[in-house]
Amino acid sequence: MFSSPFLLAFPFFLLACFLLYWAGARHAYLRRPEAENGNADAFDWHFFVPCRDEEAVVGTTVERLRTDHPRAHVWVIDDDSDDRTGAIVAGLAETDRRVHLVSRVRPDARQGKGAALNSAYDELNQFLSKDADRERVVVCVIDADGQLDPHALERVSGPAGFGDPETGGVQVSVRMRNAGDPRPLPDHGRARNAFARLLVRMQDMEFSVSNAGMQLLRGRTGSVGLGGNGQFTRLAALDRIAAAERRPWQRGALLEDYELGLHMILNGDRISHIADTWVSQEGLPHARRFLTQRTRWAQGNLQCVRYAPRIVSSRHYGGKGVLETLYTFLQPVAHLVTLALCAVMFALLGLTAAQDGVGEAFGGMLALWPLVLGLAVVSVLPFVLWGPVYRRDRASDRSLLSALLWGLALWIYAYHLFPASARGFVRMLRGRNGWAKTRRNAEAVASGPVAIES
Repeated sequence: MFSSPFLLAFPFFLLACFLLYWAGARHAYLRRPEAENGNADAFDWHFFVPCRDEEAVVGTTVERLRTDHPRAHVWVIDDDSDDRTGAIVAGLAETDRRVHLVSRVRPDARQGKGAALNSAYDELNQFLSKDADRERVVVCVIDADGQLDPHALERVSGPAGFGDPETGGVQVSVRMRNAGDPRPLPDHGRARNAFARLLVRMQDMEFSVSNAGMQLLRGRTGSVGLGGNGQFTRLAALDRIAAAERRPWQRGALLEDYELGLHMILNGDRISHIADTWVSQEGLPHARRFLTQRTRWAQGNLQCVRYAPRIVSSRHYGGKGVLETLYTFLQPVAHLVTLALCAVMFALLGLTAAQDGVGEAFGGMLALWPLVLGLAVVSVLPFVLWGPVYRRDRASDRSLLSALLWGLALWIYAYHLFPASARGFVRMLRGRNGWAKTRRNAEAVASGPVAIES
């Protein structure tokens, strides 16, 4: 049984950790220096675009990448799609020698995004000449619906990126390009569309300012994480991981992108985050698809806990990097403990009410209202303060009141982490680690669930 002091102290401890992390992230975001451009022509660029049933978006993505970055090669990995994804890319490859189709067939296909990316890595190794300078070959992973800033390659070539020979990976900022869409769900009514607009806006706010701040803070602690979209890596750094782990991306990992970053740092390569360039993707307007996506991320975070001993003992992680990484790993665990403590607290409150009467039990709680109010203000204010920052950088045409309301909504939005962590933990206990892809917004809705958990 939990003791009362623990019940009282644990929430304060979590709040203190959150406030410290938030303050560091906000300071890092607001005080970041502008990234300098480098010479993109000094590098050989290769885009990896993993696809499964992406006919709705893949043609546009490939054509835009080729138009905006004409010197780059585009490698589309068709993970045994049931639609016309492979045929569309094959048609583009017939007329453009810098477009390559990597075809996978079951049973080898559909083993996860990491396995698909490893197959493109193998194809690239066969494509490159033996005397290629692999320190100057850069791989960038782009989602099938991703759109990269036309100036991104100049930014990541600069001194904050691959212009520094010690940099093995660069992650750019992520935006939701449908954040301003007035009708994300054209076939639904005003109420559904109002909720969908807010949900997409919160994802854009989360990624473009809050998560960017966290990544810039990680730049100071030496623990920047790689994401699944807009992830740049030196081919030589991938080689070093493959030599140690047999493959660059871990098969079966739900956060293969973040795990790649862990391996990169453990091998001594540095990762940087550049917030002054971006990749855009679709925000999810459907609550069910969103919760399924975040459950996968929470479960992937729990999988990463196994790296804790290696990180603590690594000479490539400093003390601040160890603390930041463990804090990230343990977020789903903290959410689970918080849910358990809430259940225990309500149970104890019920027992007290049964023994001493309802009035006595709730009277004691009411006596603590100044403390509760103070904690509420301290908990909500950090989210609200992101609102004006987001307005400045991403929505300058909106009012300050709208920005403050968005900040308040961001606080409510953050509570999705609790059910997502609980669902991820239950899935892990049941040994369920397989996932289907999240359906694109442009796709027609077929019968059956989307982003199927298996």
